[in-house]
Amino acid sequence: MDLGRGLDFGCRLTLRAVWRQLEAMPCAVYLVRLIHQATGRALAGQRLWTAWQLAQPATLRFLRLRNREGYDVFLRPFAGGHNAGYILVDLDAVHPSPLAAMRRNGHQPCVVVQSSPGHQQVWIRVSGVPLVAAVATSVSRHLACLYGGDRASADAFHLGRLAGFTNQKPQRRLANGYAPWVRLEYAQLGGARQGDALVEQACFAVSPPPAGAPPPPDTLRHTGACTALPAAAAAHLYRTWLFRWRIPQRFAPPDWSIVDKWIAKQLLRQGWPAVDIATLLAAGSPGFPRRHADPQDYLRRTLRRAAQELTASGFSPPGAPCVDHHHRTSS
Repeated sequence: MDLGRGLDFGCRLTLRAVWRQLEAMPCAVYLVRLIHQATGRALAGQRLWTAWQLAQPATLRFLRLRNREGYDVFLRPFAGGHNAGYILVDLDAVHPSPLAAMRRNGHQPCVVVQSSPGHQQVWIRVSGVPLVAAVATSVSRHLACLYGGDRASADAFHLGRLAGFTNQKPQRRLANGYAPWVRLEYAQLGGARQGDALVEQACFAVSPPPAGAPPPPDTLRHTGACTALPAAAAAHLYRTWLFRWRIPQRFAPPDWSIVDKWIAKQLLRQGWPAVDIATLLAAGSPGFPRRHADPQDYLRRTLRRAAQELTASGFSPPGAPCVDHHHRTSS
C-alpha cells in the first residue's frame, strides 16, 4: 500500500525517514512532543500515535507545519509508566563516534539519527518487555558513561528526535542560516546482543535486598554427587529469588525465560549441579512448562546459555551442564 499517496516530494522524504525509523524500533504506540525552541514550551496536548497514524498525510502535514513554526519534533516508544525497552544514548559531539565499539560490545543500536552535523542520537533495544524506570535509567547511565554520551539525557523517559524534520536550535544552524535536517543514518530491526546482560546488571544495581529478605538460597550448596531436590523446596527457593530481586515489581510482565536463566546462573556460581537447577526451574518457574513443546529441551538450553554467559564473563562453572529427559546430568 502506498502510504505516500497525495503527498508532495518533501512530505514523501519525511515519510520515508519516519517510517524507516519506526520500523526499526517497533512499539504499539509512540509519545510525540512538539517543543517550541524559542519559548521552550510544549504544544498543548499529549499525543500518542501508532506508527500507522504517524505516517498518515494529515499527521505529516501537521508536524511539518509546526516544525516550520519553530517546534522541534521529539518522540519515544511509549509503555505507560514503564520504559518500553529502548534506551536513548545522546552522543553530543563525541569524536570519534563509538558506534563500532558499541557493536563489538554487543550494544548495537537499532536506530542512529544525526540530530545535526557531528551530533548523533542512538536508540538501543535492550529488552523485549517493558522495564521499570529505575532499571532503564541505570542502563541508560551506564551506556552514557561507557560511550561518552550526555549524562543529562540518560534517563528512562528521555525523548529523541524524529528523523525527517529540522533541528530548530539556533546554535545548530548551518553556515547558510538554515536549520539542519534530522537525518536517519542507520535503521535495523533487532535487539542488542548483550541487552539481557545490561538489564540483569541494572536489576542488581538499583536496589539491595529489602530488609528482612531471606538470605540467598545457598544453604543447599552441593560439592559432590547429585542429590534429588524435593519439588516443594525447589519452588520455595525459586520464589525466594523472585522476592530478593523484586522481579514482579521491576518487569511488567516478567519474561520468565530470562528470569530462569538468571537464577540458573546464580546457582551455577554456587556450584549447584544441573539436576537440581533443572528441578528448581521446573517446579518454581511460573506456569512451567508454559508453551514449551519440549520442556526438557528448554531446560537444557537454559542451562547451556547460563553456563556460556558465565564463561564469557570469566567464571568457569564446573562442567557444561546438560539435562536429559530424566533430569540427569552429563558432561
